[in-house]
Amino acid sequence: MITAYTAAQIRAAERVAIDRDGDATLMRRASTAVASVVAERLPHPLPGRSAVLLVGAGNNGGDALWAGAFLRRRGLAVTALLLQPDRAHPAGLAALRRAGGRVLALDPGDPAPAPVRALLTSADAVIDGIVGLAARPPLRPGAAALVAAANTSPALKVAVDLPSGIDPDTGATGPADDGDPVVFAADVTVTFGGVKTGLLLAADAMVSVGIGMEPDPGPAPDGTGSAERFAAAAAAVDAIALTDADLRVLLPDPGAGADKFTDGLVGIVAGSPGYPGAAVLCTGGAVRTRPGMVRYAGAQATAVVARWPEVVAAADPSVAGRVQAWVIGPGMGTDAAAGELLADVLRRDEPVLVDADGLTLLGEHPQWLSERTARGAVTLLTPHDREFTRVFPDLPLDDRLTATRTAARRSGATVLLKGHRTIVADPHGTTVVNRSGSSWLATAGSGDVLSGVIGSLLAAGLPPVLAAGAGAFLHGRAGERVHAAGEAGAQALWSHLRAARV
Repeated sequence: MITAYTAAQIRAAERVAIDRDGDATLMRRASTAVASVVAERLPHPLPGRSAVLLVGAGNNGGDALWAGAFLRRRGLAVTALLLQPDRAHPAGLAALRRAGGRVLALDPGDPAPAPVRALLTSADAVIDGIVGLAARPPLRPGAAALVAAANTSPALKVAVDLPSGIDPDTGATGPADDGDPVVFAADVTVTFGGVKTGLLLAADAMVSVGIGMEPDPGPAPDGTGSAERFAAAAAAVDAIALTDADLRVLLPDPGAGADKFTDGLVGIVAGSPGYPGAAVLCTGGAVRTRPGMVRYAGAQATAVVARWPEVVAAADPSVAGRVQAWVIGPGMGTDAAAGELLADVLRRDEPVLVDADGLTLLGEHPQWLSERTARGAVTLLTPHDREFTRVFPDLPLDDRLTATRTAARRSGATVLLKGHRTIVADPHGTTVVNRSGSSWLATAGSGDVLSGVIGSLLAAGLPPVLAAGAGAFLHGRAGERVHAAGEAGAQALWSHLRAARV
């Protein structure tokens, strides 16, 4: 499990480490790590190559300067571009100069003139040390102009602690005065003292380096622990991201005495005459995740059983038989009959996952969710952005993490917000950020499969936040396999779900 922390948690750990080891020692450790990552990723031999440092005020700029000094001693030509020369880290600046590095003070009015752009374009590596944990986006105009110029360079781009332009707590980039906010396009971020929650959302590649200032992560699963241990570990930090090892522990497997009634019974209410495929896709996601039994209750029973003969099908939930969790919404329509189905399922005591058309209906009938929450029933909502806005119209999505957490706390439901980084939050604030997946998952029917996957795990007894987190991770891994195989379409996910389990 990748554990992530707020900037305040990191700063508290940093104060303890500075009192114990001293600021200079921590900076040497951090800058050595940055220089090592650059040296490892550049083609060898290193002598004759070049690095450009983007240096702001504060310790991130100091880390960049010290890293530049180490790289200069490895034979690289190193140039530091100082956005605020009078506030550059004195010891780091002196170290770079002693090593033979070049220092350029930038004009605040024009920080990226043609010679600077040419320098960035010809560089082999660009190291971003402009802002640190205290900064909040968007970047100031001078820094934004320099970062925008650096982003056009073909060089290896390495961020110190976090890419300039993102919020360390949320990954948000903030509004820009003109166009999209500017963020340093890091190929890799070298972060210290623990992963920042914003990096789970905004950084594609990270190297987390222990430099002696790591927060206490609280209880950690030992690889053989239960879902409850994972839930406790997740609740002790600001956010988590699951790994393949976590998935192997969390996904239920049948024991020696298992039967079809002990490994999870999931009920699927999906599909309509207009959208028959949604029923097949959603049910297939549940079947391939291997619960004890899948029951289908809806208008497409014949089509579902033709594709999945092991499914027990009925016309509606009232005659479907007992289940341990429901999935409702994909392709079911939004007419009065669909509304009656949703209202009926929400009145039941079992956990309910609501997706797709079910979310549109909830947006029209918010009292159904509030009534369910009031009696303590478990609900899981799995919207994409437009569906989220229908259910929570007053929550802006420029900060997706805060919006998801607020929606969960307000509604009393666990909320999974789909996206490039899918976010899951429960009403208590426990948060999972999913980092698996591929752009090939952005296809019709993919979300229907995901609903079935998560519903199967919910029926097997995983807590909602972990059922959603593990389901999203498994679905993402299957999407990566689809991409690698050059296949296309939501049906291709089925053949890779079982393989993605291991």
